[in-house]
Amino acid sequence: MPSNSDLLKRRQDAIPAGLGTMFPIFCERAQNAELWDVEGNRFIDFASGIAVVNTGHLHPKVKAAVIAELEKMSHVCFQVTPYERYIQLAERLNALVPGNTPKKTLLLSTGAEAVENAVKIARAHTGRSAVIAFSGGFHGRTLFALGLTGKVAPYKTGFGPFPAEIFHAPYPIDYHGMSVDAALAAMDRLFACDVDPACVAAMIIEPVLGEGGFYPAPPEFLQALRGICDQHGIALIIDEIQTGFARTGRMFAIEYAGIEPDLMTMAKSLAGGFPLSAVTGKVEIMDGPKPGGLGGTYAGSPISCAAALASINVMEEEKLAERALRLGDLIAKRIRALSEEPAGSCIGEFRNLGAMAAMELVSDRNTREPDADLTKALVQKAATKGLVLLPCGVRGNVVRFLPPLTASDDLVNEGLDILRESLLELRA
Repeated sequence: MPSNSDLLKRRQDAIPAGLGTMFPIFCERAQNAELWDVEGNRFIDFASGIAVVNTGHLHPKVKAAVIAELEKMSHVCFQVTPYERYIQLAERLNALVPGNTPKKTLLLSTGAEAVENAVKIARAHTGRSAVIAFSGGFHGRTLFALGLTGKVAPYKTGFGPFPAEIFHAPYPIDYHGMSVDAALAAMDRLFACDVDPACVAAMIIEPVLGEGGFYPAPPEFLQALRGICDQHGIALIIDEIQTGFARTGRMFAIEYAGIEPDLMTMAKSLAGGFPLSAVTGKVEIMDGPKPGGLGGTYAGSPISCAAALASINVMEEEKLAERALRLGDLIAKRIRALSEEPAGSCIGEFRNLGAMAAMELVSDRNTREPDADLTKALVQKAATKGLVLLPCGVRGNVVRFLPPLTASDDLVNEGLDILRESLLELRA
C-alpha cells in the first residue's frame, strides 16, 4: 500500500492546487468516530467529514440499507422513471421540518444545490429577485451560493464578479460587539439605503454560523426576522445544512427559536455519509416553479434516499438529539476547565449549542485580538497526535468540535486529552 508521502506527491501532480486539503494524511478506512490512514495510524475524528456523519462512519443500519438498495438499482433518475424511496423520504422530511403548515420536499445532491434551488423557488413564488444574506454565513461554492456567502478568503477570492441583487446584513455576535438591536437597526438601514423590501424575494440565514465561527443566532433575532419577512412578503430560508439532524440537541436548530421557516435547506448528515440534500418548504411556495423548472440528474439518488431513511431512523431510535446535549455538556466542561489553566488563557470564548461546539483563540482576552496562527498550529499539532480537528471563523481563529454523535464519552475524552496536551506544548 502507498505511503502518505507517496499519495501526497501523486495528489500534487494530479489534482489542482485550488482543491485544498487540511492534512497530509490519506484515509484508508473509518468506523464510527475513528479513522485509520494508509500507514495504519489511528485518528479520533472530531470533524465528521464536516458535520456529515452525525450517525458515525458506516453505521450498521445505514450500511445495510445502502447494500439492500444497491441490490435493486443504482440510478434511473427520478425525473424519468420515479421510485418510491424519493417519495418516502419527502414525506418523512415534510413531517420533520418544524411548523404546522403543509409542506413539500425537493431532493438534490449537494448543499449548494439546495441553496440555489431554494432561492429559485422563492423567486418563482414571489416574482421578486433580490436576496438578503448575512455576514459570516456560508452557503456553498457554486457562483450564486458564493455570492450569498459572507466570508471572503479563501472562498470568494478571485472568483468575482458575483451575481447582482445580493445584499448582506450583519449577523448578531455579542462577542464581537454586534448586538441584536444593532443588527436589526442595520437591517432597517439596508432597506432604507440599498434595497426596497418589496423587491426582496428571500432572506437566508444559518441559525448557527457554521464556517463563520459557530455563533448561535439569538432566538429573539430569528423571531424578529420572521416578523420582518411576514411584514414584507419575503420568504425566510433557514439554512440547516450544518446544524441539522440532531447536531444541536434538536433535530433542527431553528426549533430553539420556535419559528416556522418558509423554506429549509438540508444536506450533510441527512444521509449518513452519502451525497444528498433537500429543500423542504410550505406547499404554496414550493409549487411556485412550473413543471420542469426543478430537478437534477443525480438529485435524490435511490441509494442516498435509502441511506437517509435509515439515518433518520437511527437518530430517533438512538435518541441522538439527547445524546448531542450530553456530548455538548462534556465538551463544555473540559474546555472551560482548560480555559482556567495558564495555557488556556488564549481561549477567549467557548460556545456551543448541543454538540455544535467551538472555542475562539485570541492573543489577548481583553482586546479579543484573534490568533489565527495559534489556531492553525493547534489543529496541525493535534493531528500529529491522532486527533482530527477543523478550524473556522472569518478570522480563522476558531476551533470547532464536531465528533459523531455516536462517539463514546471515553473516546471524546481521549480526543480532548490530545487537544489539551497539544495546546500545552504550543504554549510552553
